Amino acid sequence: VYLETYGCQMNVNDTEIAWAVLQKDGYTRTKDPGEADVILLVTCSVREKAEQAIWNRLWHLKVLKARRQRAGLPLRIGILGCMAERLKEEILHREKLVDIVAGPDAYRDLPRLLAVAESGQQAANVLLSLDETYADILPVQTSAGGTTAFVSIMRGCDNMCSYCIVPFTRGRERSRPIASILQEVRMLSDQGVKEVTLLGQNVNSFRDVSEVQFQSAAAPVLSRGFSTVYKAKPGGLRFAHLLDQVSRIDPEMRIRFTSPHPKDFPDEASVLQLIQERHNICKQLHLPAQSGSTRVLEAMRRGYTREAYLELVRHVRECIPGVSLSSDFIAGFCGETEEDHQQTVSLLREVRYNVGFLFAYSMRQKTRAYHRLQDDVPADVKKRRLEELIAVFREEAARANEALVGQSQLVLVEGPSKRSASELCGRNDGNIKVIFPDAETEDAAGCGALVRAQPGDYVLVKVTSASSQTLKGVLLCRTTLARSAACR
Repeated sequence: VYLETYGCQMNVNDTEIAWAVLQKDGYTRTKDPGEADVILLVTCSVREKAEQAIWNRLWHLKVLKARRQRAGLPLRIGILGCMAERLKEEILHREKLVDIVAGPDAYRDLPRLLAVAESGQQAANVLLSLDETYADILPVQTSAGGTTAFVSIMRGCDNMCSYCIVPFTRGRERSRPIASILQEVRMLSDQGVKEVTLLGQNVNSFRDVSEVQFQSAAAPVLSRGFSTVYKAKPGGLRFAHLLDQVSRIDPEMRIRFTSPHPKDFPDEASVLQLIQERHNICKQLHLPAQSGSTRVLEAMRRGYTREAYLELVRHVRECIPGVSLSSDFIAGFCGETEEDHQQTVSLLREVRYNVGFLFAYSMRQKTRAYHRLQDDVPADVKKRRLEELIAVFREEAARANEALVGQSQLVLVEGPSKRSASELCGRNDGNIKVIFPDAETEDAAGCGALVRAQPGDYVLVKVTSASSQTLKGVLLCRTTLARSAACR
């Protein structure tokens, strides 16, 4: 089997789950599509551009499949994930190229689907589940020996933002039992993984209801000034409890999480306290804003105003001094005026994010926007607005990063820099890329001998220059997470 992943980090994790299922069924894995018996594409449907990439890839695979058939070597092609869920009929009928289609909740069924495909029939399972979390399947890491890993803690989303296809392709929110998550994180720690990112569409609404004694817990409070289209659900162990437990497993393992929703950071949030207190929980938060205009936010059904969002940002920065912030923005949403766009520009300037993910709006079928709103911002206007947002973001991110020049940053080494074999690359606590020379350095343990930093090591780097996306610096020493925290 040859697996190819498109889209978000959730899809990386889905690939690992699918591979775990197939490996158990006797499949071996190849990195060469030319020698595969089965090619599976794990797909994304969030934007039209993502789907177009899959159609283009299928056109290339059509040639490979025809060549293999002429040689008497059948090739099975499968579409997995969100696009399979959204476009099942079209995928199966378009040029009859695809043999199997499996939605995000159907990976356990892959061996059966492939067996049906072996007989020459097309096979599909796109049933969405109310309880599938793959809790008993430990994903097989795609990059063996890697220093970082993603751990899925929940699936689906209940927020029903008007632009978003996710509730329709991944179903309703359901959380994985904490015991299963802790087991996976311990396994990763034993394998030498030094950074884990807890993944979910809306991680801070996590609610593990698998243990009876916690079923009567009160429903959570929303952040001040925030609302939601669904009623808060009582019962279960919450995200703060999970974060507390995960961070205790290995003091030398960094913990990140994405993506939270701004509404789920109430004033008394123990999540923010934990980030501030624990040396191995990264001082970095993803706070997706999507727009800086209250009017557009209402049309998006985000459940907050511009003012409420900015108040939350102030609160976060008070709780976690030096926090690194990232965000998502959509340019050219339905009905967005030039004044709305300028409101987003001013929000980018006011908050000054370290990392940003910015996209032009792409209308998706099934969403509320598709049924209720007009995609009335011309493509050229969307493009111009997106370019303006990106330019402003980069300008402000460069300023934020320049403030780090002269400071020492703790960096987790990931490997050689892509641009130079004589440099190493890693990320700091704020998830910003740091480049530094691959040179001998001292070890902070004080053993006297010079060492060379390896992937998985923590090093201190003094920042000498900064851009909007990268820090550059000089290597000071090799250290540990705990020792670095004690020196702060």
